[in-house]
Amino acid sequence: MNLKLVLVILLSSMAVLFIAQNTDIVEIGFLYWRLSMSSALLIFFTMTAGFILGWFLHGYLLYRKSKKNELSYLR
Repeated sequence: MNLKLVLVILLSSMAVLFIAQNTDIVEIGFLYWRLSMSSALLIFFTMTAGFILGWFLHGYLLYRKSKKNELSYLR
């Protein structure tokens, strides 16, 4: 099996185990908003947002690198 796939599966299973063990209710406050939710959901949403932001940032950096290489060929 591919090493990258094994690492992704291992890290994902560790994250799921961590989330499953943290099911206490926490209160989140931001400015005037208050929200109570399970810490497992909070961790899951935070992790998902991090994955999505990382994916978009990686795509943007690849796009920027390809544009830079494109401009260097034109000179």
